[in-house]
Amino acid sequence: MSTTPSGPPSAAFRPEERLLIDGKLRHAADGGTFEVVNPADGTVLGKVADAGRADMLDAIAAARRAFEETDWAVDHQFRKRAMTQLLDALVEEKDELREELIAEVGAPRMLTHGPQLEDPLKKFQWHIDHIDRFEWVRRLDDAVNRATNEPTERWVVKEPIGVVGAITPWNFPFGLMLVKLAGALATGNTVVAKPAPETPWNATRIGRLIAERTDIPAGVVNMVTTSGRDVAELLVTDPRVDMVSFTGSTVTGQRILECAAPTFKRTMLELGGKSASIILDDADLTQAIPQALGALAHSGQGCALPTRLLVHRKVYDQVVAGLTQAFKQVPWGDPQEQGMLAGPLISARQRDRVAEYIRTGQEEGARLAVGGGVPDRPGFWVEPTLFVDVDNDSTIAQEEIFGPVLTVTPFDTDEEAIQLANASRYGLAGYVASGSTERALRIARAIRAGSLMVNGGSYSGGDAPFGGYKASGMGREGGREGFEIFTETKTIGSALSLPLS
Repeated sequence: MSTTPSGPPSAAFRPEERLLIDGKLRHAADGGTFEVVNPADGTVLGKVADAGRADMLDAIAAARRAFEETDWAVDHQFRKRAMTQLLDALVEEKDELREELIAEVGAPRMLTHGPQLEDPLKKFQWHIDHIDRFEWVRRLDDAVNRATNEPTERWVVKEPIGVVGAITPWNFPFGLMLVKLAGALATGNTVVAKPAPETPWNATRIGRLIAERTDIPAGVVNMVTTSGRDVAELLVTDPRVDMVSFTGSTVTGQRILECAAPTFKRTMLELGGKSASIILDDADLTQAIPQALGALAHSGQGCALPTRLLVHRKVYDQVVAGLTQAFKQVPWGDPQEQGMLAGPLISARQRDRVAEYIRTGQEEGARLAVGGGVPDRPGFWVEPTLFVDVDNDSTIAQEEIFGPVLTVTPFDTDEEAIQLANASRYGLAGYVASGSTERALRIARAIRAGSLMVNGGSYSGGDAPFGGYKASGMGREGGREGFEIFTETKTIGSALSLPLS
């Protein structure tokens, strides 16, 4: 079920075109800008500053200075108060931010009430609260100084890393920017953030609110929008940056590792996925089939979506028939409308990339059951597409398409399902549907992936670490593990009693 975009956003928003550098909202030094395009109809929504090398170097210098010369790194309660100010300001402008996300991201309105907007705000609050719960100082058992035979105190202290470069993608831009800021700021780091050029305004809005509505010191957060890859790479190569937190493609993640190696930067990489969803022969198909439509959320533009469906052969025909009918009825189209599951793809380039994968799937012998077309209308659209009888080794089953495409592959035994699920370079997420909790849990534990959902259960939340195995990345974002990743560990031994607590 498709609808055509009805026109401009239903409510006004005020995009911020300026950079935030060293506490000041400013334009690019050379006056450069680039356009922001509405993916639903291809029209130009407006523009934003296009930072050059000089702007990025200013931002890095400001972050370094703020880390070394302000109390941000050591004053936990000040950080908590300032971050709360930012959260309050975001909540106050939430309605404008919602419309802005729908317009620049093409995010269906329905998703802004979950992972595109509402959920990230809750996760930010969790990080604020965790400042008081985190074990910043831990005392070990006393040791004995071998030279003097006197007791010595031993302590473990958690400290911020320093300057963090935060690089975010275009698919869930606000949520991913906010969780990176949350972890880095709560632990006392300073940040230079670089949003994706396709979706810059949600980030520049955060920058404006920091400058106008919070006590966050100048330079603690710098928001730099740029279309230049060479400008962005300064975050990865400059020795004044201590850590890079990146979400995006596996290819770019490999490039970041190469560039970061000479300066030994810590890296947190949340990369691609080709997550397998397993439907066993005892599963409740009235739940499992609708849940499989999750592969189409945001037109498949999500790294953890269940885009590779593995179905027990005993129920395979039944599942394929149910999915075929469901795909024909799935609500997709104008992201402004309530109830849409899938909207446009982000760009013409992404639309053409997905269309090429669909052609490849047909050429390699998969059966196209539903969709596959590219509608002849403004914007960047691909029909919800269902491939069945898919070889697990084929291109469309192995590579991340990042479009509204679901592949379906049969299996005969639980062991084969596990083998097929793990036969991937990725390991970000997994899904299991079964009438037996014990059977589902055994399979979930055997899947080499960072997050698992069993029978529709959700792992999401500010307290839940998220990240992947294998080529899906390294490190975790969110939760205790994602909080601690932004800290260094220092061990102190003293013959005199220390005033640590």
